[in-house]
Amino acid sequence: MEHKLERKYGLFTAICLVVGIVIGSGVFFKAQTILQKTEGNMPLGIIAWVIGGLIMLVSILTFATMAQKYEKVNGIVDYAEATVGSRYGYFVGWFMTAIYYPSLTSVLCWLSARYTLVFITSCWPNFPLVIPAEQGGCVIGPECIALMMLFLCCAYFINAISPKLAGKFQTTTTIIKLIPLLLMAVVGIIVGLVSDQGVLLENMANPGAETTGNPLFGAIVATAFAYEGWIIATSINAELKDAKRNLPIALIAGGIIIVAIYLFYYIGVAGGATVEDLMNDGATTAYLNIFGGAFGNILNLFVAISCMGTLNGLMLGCTRGIYAVATRGEGPHPEMFRQVDKVTNMPNNASILGLLLCGFWFLFFYGSNLAAFGWFGLFSFDSSELPIVTIYALYIPIYLMFMKKATDLSFTRRYLIPALGLIGSVFMVFAAIYAHGIQPYLAAKANGGFACPIVFYLILFAVVLVWGLAHYKNRQADARTPQTSAEPAPEAGQK
Repeated sequence: MEHKLERKYGLFTAICLVVGIVIGSGVFFKAQTILQKTEGNMPLGIIAWVIGGLIMLVSILTFATMAQKYEKVNGIVDYAEATVGSRYGYFVGWFMTAIYYPSLTSVLCWLSARYTLVFITSCWPNFPLVIPAEQGGCVIGPECIALMMLFLCCAYFINAISPKLAGKFQTTTTIIKLIPLLLMAVVGIIVGLVSDQGVLLENMANPGAETTGNPLFGAIVATAFAYEGWIIATSINAELKDAKRNLPIALIAGGIIIVAIYLFYYIGVAGGATVEDLMNDGATTAYLNIFGGAFGNILNLFVAISCMGTLNGLMLGCTRGIYAVATRGEGPHPEMFRQVDKVTNMPNNASILGLLLCGFWFLFFYGSNLAAFGWFGLFSFDSSELPIVTIYALYIPIYLMFMKKATDLSFTRRYLIPALGLIGSVFMVFAAIYAHGIQPYLAAKANGGFACPIVFYLILFAVVLVWGLAHYKNRQADARTPQTSAEPAPEAGQK
């Protein structure tokens, strides 16, 4: 029997979902990456964080406007359908179901397991691992894979069996993960300014080493991936109380919180260690200098919890992926995947498919990025980054058609903000082409080889798309086919 999803989440949970999904493991380590990209130029790194944050915020502002106008089942699918058309909405929903949600969820399962083991081995250095930690046991060892499977099943269980518990878990982990970030932001800035060994002003005055090319470009690309994930919060559109009011507020408030935390954390880290130490050893050095060795180990636990919170948010979207398509009567077996359990108020069949796809994508991620030799040859690519860039490419038609159709809005909301979001999306697509296409191609060519991961990702993307469109066409054909005597029409009032 089919049931609609109940509106069970409030504004605070929605804000925690936005913040909790975006702030994952990356923020703890992006300070090092940004400094490396800018060759130690701290102010230039701050500019990169600001620009990356602005790209996210203008995208959020555009989708927040859409959230006030369109509301059905799943935010991003609703917006694509309302602006571009039903076929494009189906295309976006199929991509989110088959690629975006499960690929990122599987990676976060692995990261959660990895940093849990890092915490365990940092507290108990003699903890027995089949592959010693110093040889990569926390990354590729059987213990890591076993923990990853456990975390995947746990994330599925709490989202599929008790969505309210999943919401509470999201809120809790978001609060926990903010503790080390806010501590470093506040204490790091104070220590860096007033203590005798404070280095904040010195780091800010450091011009960095001379570089060729534009270091700001690479730094912005690095921040862009740290800002991704907020769009997943729109997947609870049908389960959010007063969604037309609360979803825009959650998106905007969450986005502002994220940008503020990232900026102050980055500055706080600069108050705890020299630029050279941060470039070589990362933010852990700042934590050790300010809080001591014990907190340095606890930081690994916070990172693991942070990953788990992001994993929970991704699984929340994953369990609802195919449901957003099936509830429109589209995709494979919509009558099966749109069913909602009367007790849990969750689309259990859709959740099971999401779990299965997570397993497939982890197999691919392991074979492409963790195995000693790439299992998939030229088709080995980073499944943690390219799906993220694809969603930016999918935003482009939505922005363009929204500007065309939103005739009832002011110039700023109809043209200016979507245009800025469009520019940000185009930038991200170009950055991906450079980072995953041109750059590896030139590097491989210099060594007499060939590599262009983005091309082979696009081939896989096209295959998945064609498979999905085949189901869409079949469904439309079925709708036009007259019923036969073997399949009598349902009686009045019967679903």
